[in-house]
Amino acid sequence: MARPDKAAAVAELTEEFQSSQGAVLTEYRGLSVAQVSELRRSLGQNARFRIVKNTLTKIAATEAGLDEQVIDLFQGPTAIAFVRGDVVEAAKGLRDFSKANSPLVIKGGVIDDKAMTPEQINQLADLESREVLLSKLAGAFKAKQGQAARLFQALPTKTVRLAQALHDKRSEEA
Repeated sequence: MARPDKAAAVAELTEEFQSSQGAVLTEYRGLSVAQVSELRRSLGQNARFRIVKNTLTKIAATEAGLDEQVIDLFQGPTAIAFVRGDVVEAAKGLRDFSKANSPLVIKGGVIDDKAMTPEQINQLADLESREVLLSKLAGAFKAKQGQAARLFQALPTKTVRLAQALHDKRSEEA
C-alpha cells in the first residue's frame, strides 16, 4: 500500500465509515451500469453508493474501528451504501431495489457502530420513516394534552353542577 493513490483511497473510505451513520454492504454481481445508476438515484441524498475494492476497504474498516463487525462481509464484489441521513429510508431503498433486481444482495452492515445482519436491515426497512414516527409521537403528545385539558375543565364544571344540585335540593326542602 505504498502508492499514494491507494493511501488516499483508504483515507477517503475511512472518513466515509467514520462520518456516516451507517454502512450497508451489498453484492452487486450481475447488475448493469444502468441499474447501478438507477440504484444511486433511488437512494437519494441520504446515501452514497460506492463500489469498493475489498482489500482497501478492509484496511479502511480496520482504521475506522469496524473490523470486527464487517470483516467477514468482504467476499466477492462489494459495494457499500454509506448512509448520512435517515437509515430507514436508505434500507427501504436497498430492500426495494433488491426485490426488483435480484442480482443485488444485501450482505449486512453497520448502523451506529452496531453490526447488522441482512434480516435486521430488512426489519429496519419495514419501519416507518423518521418523520412519520416523529409526527405520530407529536400527535400522541397532543392527544394527551387534550385529554388533560378536558379533565381539568371537567372538574370545575362538575363542581358547579354538584353545587347547583345541592342548592336545588335544599330549596325544595325549604
